[in-house]
Amino acid sequence: MGFLQAPDAVVMVRPHRFHSNPETASDNSFQVVEGSSAEQTAAAALEEFGTTVEKLRLAGISVHVFDDYGEQDTPDSVFPNNWFSTHAGGHIAIFPMFTENRRRERRWDIIEMLKSKYRVQDVIDYSGLEQDGLALEGTGAMVLDHIARIAYTAQSNRADPVILERFCTNFNFEPMTFLATDKLGKPVYHTNVMMTIGTDLAIVASEMISDEQRRQEVLARLQESGRQIIEITRDQVTEFAGNAIELSANGKRTLVISARALASLSPDQRTQIEALIDTLSVDIPTIETAGGSIRCMIAGIHLAKR
Repeated sequence: MGFLQAPDAVVMVRPHRFHSNPETASDNSFQVVEGSSAEQTAAAALEEFGTTVEKLRLAGISVHVFDDYGEQDTPDSVFPNNWFSTHAGGHIAIFPMFTENRRRERRWDIIEMLKSKYRVQDVIDYSGLEQDGLALEGTGAMVLDHIARIAYTAQSNRADPVILERFCTNFNFEPMTFLATDKLGKPVYHTNVMMTIGTDLAIVASEMISDEQRRQEVLARLQESGRQIIEITRDQVTEFAGNAIELSANGKRTLVISARALASLSPDQRTQIEALIDTLSVDIPTIETAGGSIRCMIAGIHLAKR
C-alpha cells in the first residue's frame, strides 16, 4: 500500500482512440484542439502513454493497465482518476460524471480486478446521481489529503456540494471548498490542476482562490499538516504544474510530474521540491491537449494487497 499519501500501485487506461473531448470543452479552459489528424493524435497519445507506463514501472511502481479500444466514444478514458477512487481500509467510491460521454468510462472489470487483488470491504456508488444532473468527478474535483482527512474542492459544476458532503461523511473527510478562477475568470474545472498534496509538500496556486480570507484558511490548513507549501502561479497552472502526484516504490516516494510542468517551474521552486522529494518527469504533450496531465492519468490504489 506504500505511504498513506503516496500509493505504490496505480490503475491506468491505455487510450486507443484518444482525442480532445468536445463535450467537456465548454468549462475546461485547459483543452486545446489538436492541429493533427485524428489518427496522428491517437497514435501519439498511445506512444506517450506507453512510455509513461514504462517509466513508472522502471521506478518500481506497480501499474495495472487496462485497454480502451474505443468501441464507444470515450475520448477522456485516459483519465480514470475522475470516475473512481480507493481508500485505506478497503473502500472504493464510484463517481457521477458531468458529461454524457465521460459516463461511459466506468468499467466494472477494473473494480473486479481491484476486488480480486486487493482487500475491498465495500464499493459506494454515487453514479446514479447523474440522473439528477449532479457530478463529483473524483480526485479531479477533490484533492484529498489522506493524512489530515481533508477534501480540498474548488467549486464547479463538476463538484456538487451535496454529493461532496455525502462522500465526506461516508469516507471520513472534511470538505474544504473554495471558489477558484482561471485567467479568464472562469471557475477552475478540476481542483487537481491547481493543487497537489504530497506527504511533505503541497503545490498550490493560492492566487487563484478568489476570496482572500478563504485563501488564508486553505493555506493555514495545509501548513497545519506540517507540509511545505510551494506556491505556483496561474500561468504555471496552465502548464500543468499543479497536476502532479506523489507515488512510492520500495519505501521511497517520488513526485511524478509532466515534462511541460517541470519546465515551467522556476529554479527556486525546483530546488524547494527536490529538497523534499525526487521527481520523475514524463513527456505527454498530446495527452495534455485534452486539458489534463499526469495526475489525471493515474488512479492511485490506496488498498492493502490480498
